[in-house]
Amino acid sequence: MPSKARPASPPPFEPPARVLLGPGPSDVHPRVREAMAKPLVGHLDPVFVALMDETQELLRYVFQTENRLTLAISGTGSAGMETAVVNLIEPGDRMLVCVNGVFGGRMVDVAERAGADVVAIERPYGEAFDPDEIRQALKARPAKVVGIVQAETSTGVWQPLEEIAQIAHEHGALILADAVTALAGVPLEVDEWSIDAVYSGTQKCLSCPPGLAPVTFGPRALEALMARKTKVQSWYFDLTMIQRYWGSDRFYHHTAPISMNYALREALVLVAKEGLEARHARHALCGRALQAGLSALNLDLATQEGRRLPQLTCARIPDGIDDLAVRKRLLADWGIEIGGGLGPWKGKVWRVGLMGHGARQPNVTLFLSALGTCLRDLGLSIGVDQAVAAANDVFAQEAEPAVV
Repeated sequence: MPSKARPASPPPFEPPARVLLGPGPSDVHPRVREAMAKPLVGHLDPVFVALMDETQELLRYVFQTENRLTLAISGTGSAGMETAVVNLIEPGDRMLVCVNGVFGGRMVDVAERAGADVVAIERPYGEAFDPDEIRQALKARPAKVVGIVQAETSTGVWQPLEEIAQIAHEHGALILADAVTALAGVPLEVDEWSIDAVYSGTQKCLSCPPGLAPVTFGPRALEALMARKTKVQSWYFDLTMIQRYWGSDRFYHHTAPISMNYALREALVLVAKEGLEARHARHALCGRALQAGLSALNLDLATQEGRRLPQLTCARIPDGIDDLAVRKRLLADWGIEIGGGLGPWKGKVWRVGLMGHGARQPNVTLFLSALGTCLRDLGLSIGVDQAVAAANDVFAQEAEPAVV
């Protein structure tokens, strides 16, 4: 029988101070936190409607697109993935999915649930795709949609997209890009590269709490959506209805998460104030410094050279070192959170994120000092000071861009 006793009233929740240097969520700018504390208005209030319009314009800037159908889905980055797939795929449609990590694999699962005839091509974890692999796969089995991850969060791979988009179009396919970890961290030129559909998340390089999924659909993708012969599998993620809520007629679809939309708008304002070029440069500089410091700690970088993300670095765990023990100590002694490996890399790599507001020189040097101390205390011959010096040398060569 369920208890009818009145539970004790717990004290207010007070989260500990953390330095979020994992694969997400990232540290949130104080202005974004303050935005979430502002009073609620209704989701059809004229003030909120105006905020939605501003958010769409800011998203178009960050995506580098003029796409009309650019908006924020109510849900996390995985909701963005599902939105993109279920709106483009009808039962029986063939979808080619490029899998070189966990999130490419997740796209396969989502597409299969939507009824797609999925063809998956694979690369080992840590490696990027050669465009010719996509060309050969499409020659063998033409597809309606090509799905690929620009920034694979599980491996730190940075996948070039421009040539692959061209190949997809040459074979009559749409290209769908996962930019969850890419958006505002590395260049993403939706219009210039002719990317048909993109989804992302708020909790990575936008430095906003998780809870919204920015998406953009270009003309070809919108044409495919409007030509559907069947209803979109998901009522909640059906863009034929959601676009009317974000459009001029403000057709009621669902109650948007008001405070999250406040936060996203503020996060996007900060991106625009810094400027995309400067923001990308800041991520690139911090990534180079971190990777130089890790190399000075004698840690191997697990991702293919030349295809490493600056905002998400995977370092191999030295033989004999307990992955979880190190991460627990980093959290307990320094308040630093990093991520462990996923899939075949579980227990074999550490994933270190320098995303958005977290991509700053003090975070790089703090982490290298803390990790080096952990490894030295476990008996490895580690030069902690040398690692910090290697990172600082990178920063000294090019002044760190100012953080807004």
